[in-house]
Amino acid sequence: MLCRTGVGSVYVSDGYINRRTIIHLQNMCENNSMSRNVYTFLLYLLLPFTPLKLLWRARKQPEYLAHWQERYGFYQFNLNKPVIWLHCVSVGETRAAEPLIKALLAQHPNHAILLTHTTPTGRATSEQLFGNSVSRVYLPYDLPFAVERFLRHFKPAVGVLMETELWFNLIAGCQQHSIPLLLANARLSEKSAQGYGKLGKVARQGLQGLVAFAAQTEQDAARLQNLGANNVSIIGNIKFDVAPQEDAITKARLLRKALGNLRPVFLAASTREGEEELILDAIAAAGIPNLLTMIVPRHPQRFDAVAELLKKRTSGFARRTSLGSDAVVSPQTCFVLGDSMGEMFTYYASCDVAFIGGSLLPLGGQNLIEACSMGKPVLIGPHTFNFEQATEMAIAAGAAERVQNSSDLAQHLQALITNPGKQNAMRDAALRFSGESRGATERTLNLLNQYL
Repeated sequence: MLCRTGVGSVYVSDGYINRRTIIHLQNMCENNSMSRNVYTFLLYLLLPFTPLKLLWRARKQPEYLAHWQERYGFYQFNLNKPVIWLHCVSVGETRAAEPLIKALLAQHPNHAILLTHTTPTGRATSEQLFGNSVSRVYLPYDLPFAVERFLRHFKPAVGVLMETELWFNLIAGCQQHSIPLLLANARLSEKSAQGYGKLGKVARQGLQGLVAFAAQTEQDAARLQNLGANNVSIIGNIKFDVAPQEDAITKARLLRKALGNLRPVFLAASTREGEEELILDAIAAAGIPNLLTMIVPRHPQRFDAVAELLKKRTSGFARRTSLGSDAVVSPQTCFVLGDSMGEMFTYYASCDVAFIGGSLLPLGGQNLIEACSMGKPVLIGPHTFNFEQATEMAIAAGAAERVQNSSDLAQHLQALITNPGKQNAMRDAALRFSGESRGATERTLNLLNQYL
């Protein structure tokens, strides 16, 4: 149950509590020793609507109807080893946890690794990354009866929540069952900290129910401590330790050959709704001869919508999934839709300059670390509050440049594409920046081992 306040709504797995409800919750929680009961009562009010929400989401993603029983705490298999459990909400958290999960598999072969997710895309990502080496289920809604079923069924020896998760009944359940629960790769923006602060005692009690925090930065640690967190360590960002898939470079060479080795290639990665139009405007304004642009939407359910936009706005485009091993993109084709899953390293390796989406509009930005680790010059928009520290560090290192709007993106892109020397300097800076920032996985593993 991911509660995000201060951004207009609180996301409750597959349902929503609106701003008015949260204001009411805040008022009821202040100076109220039974504050978690109020929180739970509100969730019970939402419970009858959760099947409708699943059906609504299944219109675009039928996978939401698969394994629906797990969301209420009913599971079809048992694990016969001691369980190390990690919760990774969706794609981003699952990819971020990859180095830690691989380290746990290597160091604890007598344990079973259980991953829990909230979204089908997160679950699909864990299947791609880990196959049968781990088990995976949906974490149930944050209701006491569902949480109790989950904990009694799997009996985890330790639990790890990734990045920004506060599930208050889950935390309380782990305390009751004496299951140590940690928050790893923890990040908390100023905006999110203000929102959690408005929840008063609910948030404070939740944070104090966790046994340890592995914060990414000093700022994240300070915000967590100000909200009441104890035992906070500054560990760094595990995402710097994420390595490309073994075949990523080989696939990138084939992709670049298909795109054209002599053409300049621009990648717009992890774009969000409303950004593609702005990017197309920037490409038109830049006027770069023979430029080929790859657009990779953040969410796979938007692939077809972006394809429709490209049909309307361009003279033609190709889909990544249509490019076979011997395919060659026509010189007249100036756009490729990245409609494949699990290939971000391949996309980064095959481009000359990368723009990181979610940042032209006030959506908080996306992770630029993968692009830097592949030695690519990075452009990023003004809205990066979800990844502020990493973004500022990359800019200070000379690995990234910030653009303010679509026209600014056009100018920066033109300046980079036409200046190979600057591209090379930013490539070198990106590799240094990403290389010097590694090591968080080992430090997180050492912390986690204290509770096993």
